[in-house]
Amino acid sequence: MLLTAPLLEVPHGFTTREGGVSQGPYATLNLSASTGDAAEAVLENQRRVLQRFGDPPVAALDQVHGSTVHAVEGPGVRTGDGLLTGVPGLLLRVGVADCYAVLLHDPVRQVVGALHAGWRGTVAGILPAALERMQARYGSRPQDVRVALGPGAGPGFQVGPEVAEQFARAGLECFHPDPITPGRFRLDLVAALRQQALHAGILPEHFWASGADTLHDERFFSHRRDRGRTGRMWGLILLPR
Repeated sequence: MLLTAPLLEVPHGFTTREGGVSQGPYATLNLSASTGDAAEAVLENQRRVLQRFGDPPVAALDQVHGSTVHAVEGPGVRTGDGLLTGVPGLLLRVGVADCYAVLLHDPVRQVVGALHAGWRGTVAGILPAALERMQARYGSRPQDVRVALGPGAGPGFQVGPEVAEQFARAGLECFHPDPITPGRFRLDLVAALRQQALHAGILPEHFWASGADTLHDERFFSHRRDRGRTGRMWGLILLPR
């Protein structure tokens, strides 16, 4: 049900699509009620995941593929793509199905974060924005922060020249011409996020990616692979009480 990152020393996880009760294209651990899945199945799936964390209060997002990061002290839903907290026992949650859930932990200042990073959020700078907010709000030093990426669309993710141009303008060397389809490009979001992390001062040994590719690994939901009729996974993290 949960994948974990070895460099994160607090309760956290990236869900897979396994371990739930949903049927059909949502089988089995769909965690989103906005996909067309049966509401009672989604609620049971959510209950199972949250139980693993002790049923804590949850801070979540109405995600918009941008770079807005909220520092929060209590549960609720905010509009944006990033959450930070220094409050023990408050669970941060993001939803994904090809985009990357990015989890952050500063073990010195005792701060955690959860980000939703698709190609739009990545090129808009969601990760640098979160690291800057951690420093300004909590006094975090980049060299102390751990960054962990869950499953997401791998380096075979195909995009058009207009998307590649946005990454080029941002100075991110993370794409190359598609060898099969002329005029298209292959985008590597992990490479882009790694470049941004290291540029912001994250130590190389404090950056981790699962390596799981949602486009080709059916253990995970994929919006693109399944043509929109699929479920959603969560990335979750909290400071222990």
